[in-house]
Amino acid sequence: MKVAIIHDWCVVYGGAERVLEHIIDCYPQADIFSLIDKVPEEQRHFLRGKTVNTSFLQRIPKIEKLYRKLLFLMPYAIEQFDLTEYDLVISSSYCVAKGVLTGPNQLHVSYCHSPMRYAWDHYHEYLHEMNLGNGPIGLFAKRTLHKIRDWDVRSSNTVDRFVANSSFVNARIKKFYRRDSDIVFPPVETSIFEVQHHKEDYYVTAGRFVPFKRLDLVVDAFREMPDKKLIVVGDGPDRGKLESKAGSNVTFTGFLSAPEVANYLGRAKAFLFPSEEDFGIVPVEAQASGTPVIAFGSGGALETVVSPEQAKRTQSQPTGLFFNRQTPGAIVDAVKRFEDNISIFEPAAISRHASSFAPSAFKEALLASVARAWQEKAYRPNIPPTGSDNNWSTEITDARDSLSNVG
Repeated sequence: MKVAIIHDWCVVYGGAERVLEHIIDCYPQADIFSLIDKVPEEQRHFLRGKTVNTSFLQRIPKIEKLYRKLLFLMPYAIEQFDLTEYDLVISSSYCVAKGVLTGPNQLHVSYCHSPMRYAWDHYHEYLHEMNLGNGPIGLFAKRTLHKIRDWDVRSSNTVDRFVANSSFVNARIKKFYRRDSDIVFPPVETSIFEVQHHKEDYYVTAGRFVPFKRLDLVVDAFREMPDKKLIVVGDGPDRGKLESKAGSNVTFTGFLSAPEVANYLGRAKAFLFPSEEDFGIVPVEAQASGTPVIAFGSGGALETVVSPEQAKRTQSQPTGLFFNRQTPGAIVDAVKRFEDNISIFEPAAISRHASSFAPSAFKEALLASVARAWQEKAYRPNIPPTGSDNNWSTEITDARDSLSNVG
């Protein structure tokens, strides 16, 4: 069976690219497609040595800096990929990848990181942050996003099976596309994190320095708590703005390697997660290190962090707690609640909870979802998925065995 994997764009090794890495492990013979490929050489390991087939956007000078401004071209660009020779198409999509054209004799499974945020529920926030509210450019942006919403719904109708990365995204798919989806949590490399039982007297937060991550809330909160130390891991366009408002108790590390991030996460008293995200990988990494999470109580965090109240209901161990408003004051209150109850958080139990999000669980669940989708196809050509018959149970078993070699 010929398999194609299509990803929106390959620019950095981020959360979506970590998922792509493990989809490739599930289908190591697949061909890879993406609108552009500008991944730095030192980050290309996730592509497993594969060549990425790109669109005409790849030829635009400095496209790695411009691509977000060319959203109006992306639906057209994604439709130019000719995938007619492939039996199975898997799209890794948070923008336009799911819009690739397929026929009735092909199976298209879309792993949806999220419906396009800036076209739907983050529309007004996006226009405000990009200063696109008024003027000719603002009118063009609004018209473009309006047309993209129409295209986004139409293209969702050609996907045979949606797979959501969380219940939160599942709800968004149902809201915007009126489609059901399987839920397969993203893979988190929990095994590379060691449980640190001795915690040092600092808090940590991490992420790309962009507005929707809301790291500004954490920095503002710790300005109100000068006796507590905060370490901010990461980099991005808002770094100067964040540094200018930070107190002397806040340290910025810049971009760090994975082992360095793990070291900071493991030794921290707690990890702060202020954004509403579709899943959120770093909170799971923090828990894999035995570090509790103080998170905004919305989005994917509700599925990865166990609050004390949830722990009582389910007779399990708490792994963190939530604050319900995205304000510095709410974070200050949450830190106080955490410190008043710090003894209930046990590093080994927190780490055990995180292990349920390991890559092996993701791969097995994805393979099973694709297998069910093939069996449920309205039209199935006489192309045996395994090369011998139409029963994928053997293929899944073989895949499970082979995946043990890659994590």
